[in-house]
Amino acid sequence: MSEPVQVWFDSSGTRCSGRFFPVDGDTAEPVIVMAHGLGGTVDSGLEPFATRFAENGYPVFAFDYRGFGESEGRPRQKVSLTGQVDDYRAACRAVAELPGVDASRIVLWGVSLAGGHVLQAAVGRDDIAAVVSLVPMVSGMAAARHALPAHSASTLARSTATGVVSSVRQRFGGRPATIPLVGPPGSLATLTVDGYQGAYEQIAGPSWRNEVDASIGSELGRYRAHKAAREVTAPLLVQIADFDQAAPPHAAAKAAFAGRAQVRHYPCDHFDVFAGRDWFEPAVTHQLDFLAATLH
Repeated sequence: MSEPVQVWFDSSGTRCSGRFFPVDGDTAEPVIVMAHGLGGTVDSGLEPFATRFAENGYPVFAFDYRGFGESEGRPRQKVSLTGQVDDYRAACRAVAELPGVDASRIVLWGVSLAGGHVLQAAVGRDDIAAVVSLVPMVSGMAAARHALPAHSASTLARSTATGVVSSVRQRFGGRPATIPLVGPPGSLATLTVDGYQGAYEQIAGPSWRNEVDASIGSELGRYRAHKAAREVTAPLLVQIADFDQAAPPHAAAKAAFAGRAQVRHYPCDHFDVFAGRDWFEPAVTHQLDFLAATLH
């Protein structure tokens, strides 16, 4: 396997950064296009997956969304759900220019929030050979109900107020107000499950920032990726953490059923599927088995 290289690509006029993990050989191989979940960056947990795929003969293109990590775009740290799905589509166009890649056979790979994005990005395309959705967050309303016990009424009120301030600022050309992406229980952060801050910081790379636009709550409330699942025609693997406190497992299971997916369950929480945790090896092994059966 050769060393990964940085590749820049355009997404709706924004210069985005991708990291290409090439493979040795003279034949064009199916390419895996991957991105992270909420607030995540390529250097925050994706590289171990990408490296494993490349070692097994699959070139990988991992990218940062606009406004995050090494990608350009303003405002910074603002999650645009439609924009991020568009970034996936732009990344799919970009891989056609890369060496050793069969751009007619693209594998869409997403974790957490990106596990919902890949369902939407796959719809209506005949160049998608397979889809891998790892511990996916597919419904904003389901996630909000799932997280409600972890937030007090006062914290929810402060978070909502900060989100309103952020939206008003941006409407008049100002910078968004931000809140921590992850923090301790009782804090104003988006993710406040006990232990999540340490888990995220364990995988965090140098480009990751622990902040996000405070209007994220209203943005996520409109998220309906599960509705796209029934329109996915490519083979689909959905991997569910049964004790997931961030991405509701029941919502993921419903989407998997609608998408006629192959489903794998793991007795763990959301971050336990990343490298250094107990369930990384089973999760990546099942992905490789799925790809071997699907693509060959």
